[in-house]
Amino acid sequence: METLKAAIPNELKQSIRDSSNVEDTLRDTCSSLHQFFLHFQPFHQVVTELADPSYALCGKSKEASLEYKQLGNQCFFDADYVKALDYYTQALRRAPFEVGDMKTNLVATLYINRAIVLHKMNLLVECLRDCNRALQICPSYAKAWYRRGKANVSLGNNRDAICDLNIAKSVESSTGGKRQVESELKIILDQSKGTNIVVQPQYKENSLSTVGEMPQIKLRSVSTPDKGRGMVPSHDVSPGSLVHAEEPYATIILKQCRETHCHYCFNDLPADRVPCISCSIPLYCSQQCQIKAGGEMFRISTEDSNILKNLPGDIGKYAAEVIQYNDCEQKIDDVTEHKHECQGVHWPAVLPSEIVLAGRVVAKFLSKSSSGDIASFVENLELSHCYEHMPFESKLDSHIYAIVLLYCLKHSYGTMFSIDGISISQVVIVISQIKVNCMTVVRLKSIDAHGLSDQSGGFTFHSSVHLTSNVEQVRVGKAIYKAGSLFNHSCQPNVHAYFLSRTLYLRTTKVVAAGCQLELSYGPQVGLWDCKDRQNFLKDEYAFHCQCAGCSEVNLSDIVINAFRCVKPNCSGAVLESRVLECEKQKIKHFPIPNKVIKNDDIYEVCLHTFNQNDASINIQPGYCLKCGSYSDLESSRTTVDKALICIKRLQDAIQSKDISNTSISDALRSLHLLRSNLHAYNKVIAEAEDNIAQAFCLVGELQLSVDHCKASIQILEKLYDPDDIVIAYELVKLSSVQLSLGDDSAVDSISRIGAIFSRYYGLHADLVFPYLQYLRREI
Repeated sequence: METLKAAIPNELKQSIRDSSNVEDTLRDTCSSLHQFFLHFQPFHQVVTELADPSYALCGKSKEASLEYKQLGNQCFFDADYVKALDYYTQALRRAPFEVGDMKTNLVATLYINRAIVLHKMNLLVECLRDCNRALQICPSYAKAWYRRGKANVSLGNNRDAICDLNIAKSVESSTGGKRQVESELKIILDQSKGTNIVVQPQYKENSLSTVGEMPQIKLRSVSTPDKGRGMVPSHDVSPGSLVHAEEPYATIILKQCRETHCHYCFNDLPADRVPCISCSIPLYCSQQCQIKAGGEMFRISTEDSNILKNLPGDIGKYAAEVIQYNDCEQKIDDVTEHKHECQGVHWPAVLPSEIVLAGRVVAKFLSKSSSGDIASFVENLELSHCYEHMPFESKLDSHIYAIVLLYCLKHSYGTMFSIDGISISQVVIVISQIKVNCMTVVRLKSIDAHGLSDQSGGFTFHSSVHLTSNVEQVRVGKAIYKAGSLFNHSCQPNVHAYFLSRTLYLRTTKVVAAGCQLELSYGPQVGLWDCKDRQNFLKDEYAFHCQCAGCSEVNLSDIVINAFRCVKPNCSGAVLESRVLECEKQKIKHFPIPNKVIKNDDIYEVCLHTFNQNDASINIQPGYCLKCGSYSDLESSRTTVDKALICIKRLQDAIQSKDISNTSISDALRSLHLLRSNLHAYNKVIAEAEDNIAQAFCLVGELQLSVDHCKASIQILEKLYDPDDIVIAYELVKLSSVQLSLGDDSAVDSISRIGAIFSRYYGLHADLVFPYLQYLRREI
């Protein structure tokens, strides 16, 4: 793309720089750039490499697949099953589906090789699924039936094992093979004499179903002068109410999660991950997801179908159920997300996520529209955009990518549609819409796997392993939610957004009166960053200046989150740098009335003293205490803090490497004292240092000291956030985990509080979002 960008004449670049979203202006610049590219050979080369199947830069390769298969074989013989599993999966990604001799089909063979490894690793359900996949390709594959029978034996499902082995014997062509199967059958039948054979359910593909909770609140869209469209409830809503659920209009997985999460549903990839049939990049958690993304499935040959029909009655019926239970009966949408992208280069591998999303949005138009009126389609999306506020580089990129996308889509679909200034300008608008409307799909992740084992959906705690069970939000994808985009932003939101698979859920965290806007956070909230940083982020990412209550009214968090300590002993006043102080001065006229804040808090007194709308308070200068007026040398304090943070960073590195020495902890404790001597008691840096020291003490087995520092961190965060904020629950997970390991009875109170906060933020979905909660609740 840089080659295309560099070749554009300066006059045309200037026109694009000056363009706005006025229809004629944008259409003209798009048309001019289009005409330039039509006579520029590198442009056509880019389109060819992205869309022409003959290039297939992400295509299948039998040679590459066989190389990985051989590596897998070697690891299997060396009993290195983890590496063997990975190599067989890499071989499957690259293996072309051959429509020739099904009995020697490479894909089916690789599925069975992987099934054998999964069996060795005692991943029996995954083993059965791989056997099923091999049998869907080649129902007469004796080895697949035999391996399936062996897995069912290990699961204690003797009835299915007997059926599997009887089919294996029927389709096995060699005398030696038949004898081996008969030997296995005899063993199972002897074991089954005099016992009732339990009929187990078939092990089907991963299910995407979730708890069936539906929104019960009626919402309506309203428009306001300051925020445009927004969503409001028709009546008062209590905390924890599910107000909205929605499937995405289009999604894309983020680059860093391609090897760990399903490219369709964004769930964690299992050991038996499924590759795309047409290209070598995507991985899916199941064949259902693979089909929904790419619209393709394996087809059973007529010859193999006839073999099944010749099996004895009950056995033939059983075999048909095994190989036909899911994918062939699944309804597939007319528009699949990935199909148009994998004929040449896998687009997400080379194009920015937002551009791939735009391509998927426009692909829906091309697939479903009969009128060809792309302008009406874009208008009906009803998504806001910020084209005229975009910087020049973004405008230029949008023009280039819009033209490239349209030519690639035309190449992929083979559809005749007009590519001109109008259609290109509409795709530019789509790209701009995605810029401000796409939501980041996140998953909660914890380190509970280091101390917990999952056994049939439950957790077992290993008392010899001490945990702080860190909880973090992992960004896994981006998505467009049409109705979800109507909810406005607030840095003090009353709605919490979370995701189960691809589905967006919005749940109230506070009481919301009828007619008041339901607002979620587009990024950092009060308590995470100070006001200026939040506003800068929102301006850069979404092109608006935030004037929510958190940014227009004085709040305790913004005062103290980055504040320094007063030099006067026993003074609780905060000392601010100029950047923060100027921002807070703008809020003076909006200072909250006393009954809306915590009257018994020293920091409240500081705010009231400083920002009480009298002229004297406005003259407070940077470096002076907001409460007593004492002067602090901020430059000296910053230098001391920077030196202290070097030791804290060393401790962080030691925690990561799990190589913690007494010296690193001692240095960190001295640094913590320096931080407390120079920063305000509620500065977030101190909370983070306390948390790091708590983790270090936990890892070296000093659990009581870990608890003490964890509590100190939480006490600060409770000042920066609401005490019932989900962030506090995440920190309480750390605390309760160590308390349980210590045998501390106060863990019960911590766990109860976690449950109450999680219920407010996640409702009935709490255990699905954060499975570790199941273990904690059992301890109450």
